[in-house]
Amino acid sequence: MDIAILAFDGMTALDAVGPAQVLAFLPGAAVRWVSAESGPRRTDAGMSIVADHRLRDVEHPDVVLVPGGLDVRPVMADARVLDWLRAAHATTRWTTSVCTGALVLGAAGLLRGRRATTHWAVLDRLGKFGATPVGERVVIDGKVITAAGVSAGIDMALRLAERLADATTAQGIQLGIEYDPQPPFAGSPKTASAAVVEAALRALARAGG
Repeated sequence: MDIAILAFDGMTALDAVGPAQVLAFLPGAAVRWVSAESGPRRTDAGMSIVADHRLRDVEHPDVVLVPGGLDVRPVMADARVLDWLRAAHATTRWTTSVCTGALVLGAAGLLRGRRATTHWAVLDRLGKFGATPVGERVVIDGKVITAAGVSAGIDMALRLAERLADATTAQGIQLGIEYDPQPPFAGSPKTASAAVVEAALRALARAGG
């Protein structure tokens, strides 16, 4: 099971690392970090992830995962990435994204006519790519799975693990990583107050420069 996770400068660390941790526990899985050029890619958390593989060296992964970031416009405009995504998607079992990674899939033309989700703050942008925006944590449409913001990538990866293996394996992975969310505060704009939503938007704007 060849799983390719796209790495790029400015990506959100948990978007990528959360799903990678889940999928690495799958029997027979090989998680590969790929980028246009091999080498370290600095995340928005200040740490770097090393892409050991170039895109052109991983042509037919079974699974593609595209994380997001505060500003994915450079990735959305990178023809090397978009061409690779389109070619890889033709033979993947699953093509997936987390957070604003969905915008990258959209830029590659992979969401046209599909239901999809992304971070709540940019959900309305999916329509520009011919997708139907859905305010859910994980959306599965055909072989494309999109996850909402950041931590939703773990939920997505567990759903994916169930489909790649079985429910018992996925549940065992969830138990093994002790993923039992009990958030002290609101984690969704549907349950947060207007003041908290505004605070979140200000924080995102500051972080994005």
